Amino acid sequence: MLNLANNLTLARIAVVPVVVVLLCFPGRGTCLAAMLFFIAASLTDIVDGIVARRRNLVTTLGKFLDPLADKLLIASILIMLTGLGWVEAWIAVVIIGRELAVTGLRAVAADMGVVIAADKFGKLKTIVQMVALCPLVLHFSWFGLDPNPLGSILLYVALVLTLVSGCNYFYGFGERVIWSRGPAASGRSAETGPVAKRTV
Repeated sequence: MLNLANNLTLARIAVVPVVVVLLCFPGRGTCLAAMLFFIAASLTDIVDGIVARRRNLVTTLGKFLDPLADKLLIASILIMLTGLGWVEAWIAVVIIGRELAVTGLRAVAADMGVVIAADKFGKLKTIVQMVALCPLVLHFSWFGLDPNPLGSILLYVALVLTLVSGCNYFYGFGERVIWSRGPAASGRSAETGPVAKRTV
């Protein structure tokens, strides 16, 4: 189960404490190093998916680890930046709260036999979050350019996408489970057993 794709995902998780430690000692050098580690970890999010699909290495472990790695990476950096006063606390609360809520929703859905896959808004918000955090982690001006305004704007865009995506997940759950009628409401077909759910 620990194939190349999953190892890349585990490497992304392993970067989390490195970035956290670097941000415990904020300075030009440590922030630059933290941003570079963060970028490298973010790129593995793209690479592991490509590797898994092309080499047919998609596993249950991988499906669990991949979103977990993203959440750990983004949440840990948001918490560190909030502690440094570089990101407003309420933004971190909303973003992390959404991740916890959707994770809980997926667990409930899975228990009911319903698979809630990542939607286009969910994937887009993850990308925008990662891009937004890069200039915020860098923080200090380089060559006379302040990266913080760009990071703040992108973070607000990510915040909107985070809320839209979260609402979309809950609406999809309600549409397929709460408001559905007949045998489909329990996730079963009268003739064929479990029904394959359309992703939301």
